[in-house]
Amino acid sequence: MSIKLSQLLLAAESLWPTAGAESWDAPGLVCGSGEQAVSRVLFTVDVTAAVVDEAIDGGFDLIIAHHPYLMRGVTTLNEQTAKGAVIAKAIRHGVAILSAHTNADIVENGVSDVLARALGLSQGQPLVSTDSSKNIGHGRVGNLAETVTLGDFARHIARVLPATATGVRVAGDYDREVSRVALCGGAGDSFISAAIDANADVYVTSDLRHHPVQDVIELSATGQTAPAIIDISHWAAEWLWLEVAAQQMTGIFEGLQVVVSQLRTDPWDFVVTQ
Repeated sequence: MSIKLSQLLLAAESLWPTAGAESWDAPGLVCGSGEQAVSRVLFTVDVTAAVVDEAIDGGFDLIIAHHPYLMRGVTTLNEQTAKGAVIAKAIRHGVAILSAHTNADIVENGVSDVLARALGLSQGQPLVSTDSSKNIGHGRVGNLAETVTLGDFARHIARVLPATATGVRVAGDYDREVSRVALCGGAGDSFISAAIDANADVYVTSDLRHHPVQDVIELSATGQTAPAIIDISHWAAEWLWLEVAAQQMTGIFEGLQVVVSQLRTDPWDFVVTQ
């Protein structure tokens, strides 16, 4: 099956409305023409040189990535630069690139919603609502089917997510009981206070920095209610969404060939301990 890229862009807008994106974000078409034909689509978290090579070698007409490839500080597409070289190669081989970022984070069946279901949360609601009339917003908060220890929950997360070098990092007592879980797919330290307000027993997100986590631990040390913290791979947390997104696109265009890239674009290769 072959469709015009413009048709697929309309479908993407229906699934992940760009109006829902944060003001700093840059979702949408990175390169390509609405008139070009699309028969094979490759989903990925990140656009990298290896992903573009996979698209070219596999005869894909379009890459749909979660992360925008051109967002911050890009002033040139000179092919002597990494960004310029990758974009130029994609264009020369007729590979269009589309991104759905924070607009895909917040929707039902979006990044955080998929992560919440994968971890076993029930009755998940947005942690930070962006539309009071719909189940739309950043992160999710919900309950596990039964109370478990923090250590067992962390092990469960490790089994659910694809393996990465950094694994699953935990701040909290291994034997602490948890049942109410807040999470945010991707970098979510800005929502720690929302997890506290939601009375979560544990908050799961990525790219956590030293001081925000230490501040939460200090709250607990002074007798205040605060969640345990679990830090997971940014790539792994968002990779789960790709299969759902691919199924949604296939449901709209029956016969369109849609594939989820199995390339790991997590940037970390290994860790060293004493």
